Amino acid sequence: MRNKINLYVIEYAINSLLRQKYKTFFVTFILSILVFLLSSLFFITNSIKYELKSTVDSLPEITVQKIKAGRHYDIDISVLDEILQITGVESAVARVWGYYYFENAGVNFSIVGLDEYEEQYKNSFVEAVKGLDFSKPSMVVGEGVKKIMDKNYYREYFNFIKPDGTLKRVDIGGLFKGETELESNDVIVMSKESVREIFDMEESKATDIVVRVANFNEVAKVASKIKLLYPDSRVITKDDLKISYQNIFDYKSGLFLALFVVSLFTFFIIVYDKASGLSSEQKREIGILKAIGWRVNDVLREKFYEGFIVSFFSYMMGIILALAFVYILKAPLLQNIFTGYSQLKTSFNLPFVLDVQTLALIFFLSVPIYIAATIIPSWRSATLEADEVIR
Repeated sequence: MRNKINLYVIEYAINSLLRQKYKTFFVTFILSILVFLLSSLFFITNSIKYELKSTVDSLPEITVQKIKAGRHYDIDISVLDEILQITGVESAVARVWGYYYFENAGVNFSIVGLDEYEEQYKNSFVEAVKGLDFSKPSMVVGEGVKKIMDKNYYREYFNFIKPDGTLKRVDIGGLFKGETELESNDVIVMSKESVREIFDMEESKATDIVVRVANFNEVAKVASKIKLLYPDSRVITKDDLKISYQNIFDYKSGLFLALFVVSLFTFFIIVYDKASGLSSEQKREIGILKAIGWRVNDVLREKFYEGFIVSFFSYMMGIILALAFVYILKAPLLQNIFTGYSQLKTSFNLPFVLDVQTLALIFFLSVPIYIAATIIPSWRSATLEADEVIR
């Protein structure tokens, strides 16, 4: 036989697999499940990492919070003018925001207040201001918020319950489109005046202050200056948030690692069982093939095709199922490993991130190893004499 692909050998390999259809189906099913599990975990990891990185990158360089008895309190707006006088500070904005618990749905909304003529510290808020009608109480809401409000029959307006027990009606003016879905999905944007009324916040107070630094290399220096001016404050830089998010993600990744190790362990058990030897029927088949004129490389080529068909089909099936599970079904249960099981959050869609390195890693962890486990015991039998193998 020549070295090029021989369709007759492929046909024989397929028929050989069909003759052992129950065993072939079982091995294919197990391999597909393992590839599916590994792929799903990798896809979820890559998507959430991308979303978190995009969210952190869109945040201001420095955030200043008032701390009292270890808790976050409203900060005086007068602090803003003093921060603007620090060398290196390009701009500073007093933010008014907070979390509103909607008991009917059991979720928290993030309410952010904006001023019409104030410099916005995020590009998404520039567009949000255009959609707000500042002449009356109105708001733009994220897609997750809109879905929850629609389910609870709040299609044109929403009644917020203020601390004194009275209601404040705010009209729904449109949808808020953030730079990432994780950022915008549970957000409600309205005027600062409305937010202060809902949270009963004084005019001279703000939730925190965000600072933009002209030179990125001076962020740490400016942050230290702010800390010296206000020792009772918490000064958070963008790098601090990146480290915090990474620590949380690394902790969650421990559960992912456990599933990863279990999956690999199961796969290598299958490979070990496959490589430990052939059944008497398979050995007899190799002996007959040698008796009718097949050479060792012909037998190995046929076994290569068998292993490749099973492993590659399992690989493709697992990848396709994982893509559908993660990006169409939103990865139920597995997504909660990283996002948590709390009901006090609105769900969001994982961004589609197709990492070629991840696909290659899963491929080389499955297909070549299974092919090798198929060829090695076949090679041992193929090197023996035909009559010896048949006996």
